[in-house]
Amino acid sequence: MRVCVAIDGPAAAGKSTVAKRVATILGYTYIDTGAMYRAFTLYCIEKGINCEDEKACVAVIPEVSIELKPGNLVFLNGKDVSFDIRTPIVNANVSYIASYKDIRLALVELQRKMAEKHSVIMDGRDIGTYVLPKAEVKIYQIASAETRAIRRYKENQEKGIACTLDEIREDVKKRDYIDSHRAFAPLKPAEDAIPLDTSDMSIEEVVNAIIDIINKKIKEIGK
Repeated sequence: MRVCVAIDGPAAAGKSTVAKRVATILGYTYIDTGAMYRAFTLYCIEKGINCEDEKACVAVIPEVSIELKPGNLVFLNGKDVSFDIRTPIVNANVSYIASYKDIRLALVELQRKMAEKHSVIMDGRDIGTYVLPKAEVKIYQIASAETRAIRRYKENQEKGIACTLDEIREDVKKRDYIDSHRAFAPLKPAEDAIPLDTSDMSIEEVVNAIIDIINKKIKEIGK
Protein backbone atom coordinates (compact mmCIF):
# COMPACT_ATOMS: atom_id res chain seq x y z
CA MET A 1 0.00 0.00 0.00
CA ARG A 2 1.41 3.37 -1.05
CA VAL A 3 1.09 5.99 1.69
CA CYS A 4 1.75 9.72 1.51
CA VAL A 5 2.50 11.54 4.76
CA ALA A 6 2.34 15.34 4.81
CA ILE A 7 3.98 17.17 7.70
CA ASP A 8 3.43 20.92 7.74
CA GLY A 9 4.36 23.61 10.21
CA PRO A 10 6.31 26.84 10.76
CA ALA A 11 10.05 27.36 10.36
CA ALA A 12 12.35 25.49 12.75
CA ALA A 13 9.56 23.32 14.16
CA GLY A 14 11.81 20.30 13.69
CA LYS A 15 9.80 18.85 10.79
CA SER A 16 12.75 17.78 8.65
CA THR A 17 14.63 16.19 11.54
CA VAL A 18 11.77 13.94 12.59
CA ALA A 19 10.55 13.30 9.04
CA LYS A 20 13.94 11.89 8.08
CA ARG A 21 13.97 9.56 11.08
CA VAL A 22 10.39 8.41 10.57
CA ALA A 23 11.07 7.75 6.89
CA THR A 24 14.11 5.64 7.76
CA ILE A 25 12.22 3.62 10.37
CA LEU A 26 9.19 2.98 8.14
CA GLY A 27 11.15 2.54 4.92
CA TYR A 28 9.47 5.51 3.22
CA THR A 29 11.11 7.99 0.88
CA TYR A 30 11.82 11.36 2.48
CA ILE A 31 11.31 14.43 0.29
CA ASP A 32 12.78 17.62 1.75
CA THR A 33 10.74 20.32 0.01
CA GLY A 34 12.34 23.05 2.10
CA ALA A 35 15.76 22.07 0.78
CA MET A 36 14.48 22.56 -2.75
CA TYR A 37 13.40 26.14 -2.04
CA ARG A 38 16.68 26.72 -0.25
CA ALA A 39 18.62 25.51 -3.27
CA PHE A 40 16.71 27.90 -5.52
CA THR A 41 17.37 30.70 -3.04
CA LEU A 42 21.09 29.90 -3.04
CA TYR A 43 21.16 30.07 -6.82
CA CYS A 44 19.60 33.55 -6.79
CA ILE A 45 22.04 34.75 -4.14
CA GLU A 46 25.04 33.40 -6.03
CA LYS A 47 23.78 35.10 -9.18
CA GLY A 48 23.53 38.41 -7.33
CA ILE A 49 19.75 38.53 -7.68
CA ASN A 50 17.73 40.34 -5.00
CA CYS A 51 15.49 37.64 -3.53
CA GLU A 52 12.79 40.25 -2.91
CA ASP A 53 12.60 40.88 -6.68
CA GLU A 54 10.01 38.34 -7.77
CA LYS A 55 10.32 39.05 -11.49
CA ALA A 56 14.10 38.57 -11.47
CA CYS A 57 13.87 35.35 -9.43
CA VAL A 58 11.15 33.83 -11.59
CA ALA A 59 13.16 34.62 -14.72
CA VAL A 60 15.90 32.13 -13.77
CA ILE A 61 13.60 29.11 -13.31
CA PRO A 62 14.85 27.53 -16.59
CA GLU A 63 18.44 27.79 -15.29
CA VAL A 64 17.82 25.82 -12.10
CA SER A 65 18.08 22.04 -11.76
CA ILE A 66 17.55 20.54 -8.30
CA GLU A 67 18.05 16.91 -7.31
CA LEU A 68 17.55 15.16 -3.97
CA LYS A 69 19.84 12.16 -3.53
CA PRO A 70 20.23 9.39 -0.90
CA GLY A 71 21.82 10.53 2.34
CA ASN A 72 19.79 13.76 2.38
CA LEU A 73 22.07 15.29 -0.22
CA VAL A 74 20.90 18.25 -2.27
CA PHE A 75 22.37 19.02 -5.68
CA LEU A 76 22.00 22.33 -7.49
CA ASN A 77 22.90 22.15 -11.18
CA GLY A 78 25.04 19.10 -10.47
CA LYS A 79 26.84 20.54 -7.42
CA ASP A 80 26.41 19.28 -3.85
CA VAL A 81 25.02 22.26 -1.87
CA SER A 82 23.76 20.32 1.16
CA PHE A 83 25.75 22.54 3.56
CA ASP A 84 25.51 25.82 1.64
CA ILE A 85 21.71 25.90 1.74
CA ARG A 86 21.69 25.97 5.56
CA THR A 87 23.58 29.25 6.00
CA PRO A 88 22.04 32.38 7.64
CA ILE A 89 21.85 34.29 4.35
CA VAL A 90 19.72 31.53 2.82
CA ASN A 91 17.60 31.35 5.99
CA ALA A 92 16.92 35.07 5.72
CA ASN A 93 15.79 34.90 2.09
CA VAL A 94 14.15 31.54 1.47
CA SER A 95 10.67 32.69 2.52
CA TYR A 96 10.67 35.27 -0.26
CA ILE A 97 11.51 32.63 -2.86
CA ALA A 98 8.92 30.23 -1.44
CA SER A 99 6.22 32.90 -1.71
CA TYR A 100 6.53 33.31 -5.49
CA LYS A 101 3.76 31.45 -7.32
CA ASP A 102 5.68 30.54 -10.47
CA ILE A 103 8.59 29.10 -8.49
CA ARG A 104 6.23 27.13 -6.26
CA LEU A 105 4.40 25.73 -9.30
CA ALA A 106 7.67 24.57 -10.84
CA LEU A 107 8.91 22.86 -7.68
CA VAL A 108 5.50 21.47 -6.68
CA GLU A 109 5.28 19.67 -10.02
CA LEU A 110 8.58 17.99 -9.27
CA GLN A 111 7.50 17.13 -5.71
CA ARG A 112 4.25 15.53 -6.87
CA LYS A 113 6.10 13.37 -9.39
CA MET A 114 8.35 12.12 -6.59
CA ALA A 115 5.28 11.02 -4.61
CA GLU A 116 3.55 9.13 -7.43
CA LYS A 117 5.35 5.79 -7.15
CA HIS A 118 6.52 5.38 -3.55
CA SER A 119 5.35 5.80 0.02
CA VAL A 120 6.72 9.19 0.98
CA ILE A 121 7.06 11.60 3.86
CA MET A 122 7.09 15.20 2.72
CA ASP A 123 7.42 18.22 4.98
CA GLY A 124 6.94 21.90 4.32
CA ARG A 125 4.39 24.71 4.70
CA ASP A 126 1.62 23.69 2.30
CA ILE A 127 2.04 19.94 1.73
CA GLY A 128 -1.32 18.88 3.15
CA THR A 129 -3.21 21.90 1.81
CA TYR A 130 -1.74 22.20 -1.68
CA VAL A 131 1.10 19.88 -2.72
CA LEU A 132 -0.52 16.59 -1.59
CA PRO A 133 -4.11 17.48 -0.66
CA LYS A 134 -5.11 13.80 -0.85
CA ALA A 135 -2.32 12.56 1.43
CA GLU A 136 -3.45 9.67 3.62
CA VAL A 137 -1.80 11.20 6.70
CA LYS A 138 -1.57 14.92 7.46
CA ILE A 139 0.20 16.33 10.52
CA TYR A 140 0.59 19.96 11.54
CA GLN A 141 3.72 20.16 13.71
CA ILE A 142 4.18 23.26 15.83
CA ALA A 143 6.31 24.55 18.71
CA SER A 144 6.61 27.89 20.49
CA ALA A 145 8.63 30.59 18.71
CA GLU A 146 11.22 30.60 21.51
CA THR A 147 11.62 26.81 21.39
CA ARG A 148 12.06 26.92 17.62
CA ALA A 149 14.64 29.71 17.85
CA ILE A 150 16.70 27.80 20.42
CA ARG A 151 16.53 24.60 18.36
CA ARG A 152 17.72 26.36 15.20
CA TYR A 153 20.49 28.16 17.13
CA LYS A 154 21.82 24.88 18.53
CA GLU A 155 21.57 23.25 15.12
CA ASN A 156 23.62 26.06 13.55
CA GLN A 157 26.23 25.83 16.31
CA GLU A 158 26.64 22.10 15.70
CA LYS A 159 27.13 22.77 12.00
CA GLY A 160 29.64 25.54 12.63
CA ILE A 161 27.35 28.25 11.24
CA ALA A 162 28.02 31.62 12.90
CA CYS A 163 24.92 33.36 14.29
CA THR A 164 23.40 34.71 17.50
CA LEU A 165 20.25 33.60 19.26
CA ASP A 166 18.74 37.07 18.79
CA GLU A 167 19.33 36.84 15.03
CA ILE A 168 17.58 33.48 14.94
CA ARG A 169 14.63 34.82 16.97
CA GLU A 170 14.12 37.65 14.50
CA ASP A 171 14.51 35.30 11.55
CA VAL A 172 11.86 32.92 12.95
CA LYS A 173 9.40 35.79 13.50
CA LYS A 174 10.00 37.19 10.02
CA ARG A 175 9.61 33.82 8.34
CA ASP A 176 6.41 33.07 10.28
CA TYR A 177 4.90 36.32 9.05
CA ILE A 178 5.98 35.90 5.42
CA ASP A 179 4.94 32.24 5.26
CA SER A 180 1.49 32.82 6.77
CA HIS A 181 0.73 35.98 4.78
CA ARG A 182 1.87 34.99 1.30
CA ALA A 183 -0.90 35.17 -1.29
CA PHE A 184 -0.31 31.74 -2.83
CA ALA A 185 -0.53 28.57 -0.71
CA PRO A 186 0.16 30.20 2.67
CA LEU A 187 1.21 28.36 5.81
CA LYS A 188 -1.87 26.97 7.54
CA PRO A 189 -3.06 23.59 8.80
CA ALA A 190 -5.16 21.44 6.50
CA GLU A 191 -8.69 20.94 7.80
CA ASP A 192 -8.04 17.24 8.33
CA ALA A 193 -4.52 17.63 9.74
CA ILE A 194 -3.67 16.24 13.18
CA PRO A 195 -2.02 18.94 15.35
CA LEU A 196 1.17 18.03 17.20
CA ASP A 197 2.74 20.54 19.60
CA THR A 198 6.36 19.50 20.15
CA SER A 199 7.43 22.37 22.42
CA ASP A 200 8.07 20.07 25.37
CA MET A 201 8.90 16.89 23.49
CA SER A 202 12.24 15.29 22.68
CA ILE A 203 13.03 14.26 19.11
CA GLU A 204 12.49 10.61 20.03
CA GLU A 205 9.08 11.42 21.53
CA VAL A 206 8.04 13.32 18.40
CA VAL A 207 9.22 10.50 16.13
CA ASN A 208 7.26 7.93 18.15
CA ALA A 209 4.17 10.14 18.19
CA ILE A 210 4.23 10.56 14.41
CA ILE A 211 4.76 6.84 13.82
CA ASP A 212 1.75 6.13 16.08
CA ILE A 213 -0.36 8.61 14.09
CA ILE A 214 0.68 7.01 10.79
CA ASN A 215 -0.01 3.47 12.00
CA LYS A 216 -3.46 4.44 13.33
CA LYS A 217 -4.36 6.14 10.06
CA ILE A 218 -3.27 3.11 8.03
CA LYS A 219 -5.43 0.85 10.21
CA GLU A 220 -8.40 3.17 9.70
CA ILE A 221 -7.90 3.11 5.93
CA GLY A 222 -7.69 -0.68 5.94
CA LYS A 223 -11.02 -1.12 7.73
